[in-house]
Amino acid sequence: MEDRTRQKKLLIIEDDVDILEILDCIFCEEGYQVVLSETGFESEDLSMINPDLILLDLRLSSTGREGATICMRLKSKAETCHIPIILLSAERDIKQVCTDCGADNYLSKPFDIDQLTVMVNSMVKN
Repeated sequence: MEDRTRQKKLLIIEDDVDILEILDCIFCEEGYQVVLSETGFESEDLSMINPDLILLDLRLSSTGREGATICMRLKSKAETCHIPIILLSAERDIKQVCTDCGADNYLSKPFDIDQLTVMVNSMVKN
């Protein structure tokens, strides 16, 4: 049986340090345990992190990695396919990318903080 008192954990993968810091502050205030990544390398083995949800930037320019590729890989594995993933991007075709890679939802940058927190809270609770 899952421990309902366990603090929910978010993995935030974003190469913009300013956005990363803002999201860290917001979700810590919301009561989440937050794990930050500028590169996405933490997504290679999520067993140590065990996130309840992943916020994933679509373009990780510092590493050349693609958020969509990370998302597809995680959604194709039995041990990680259940983890909700929200894509964040300024790309115009983010809705199609979200569908193509199997992400659970998306928000376009610049995003509304309230909209993001409502989306995260509802997806983590479900």
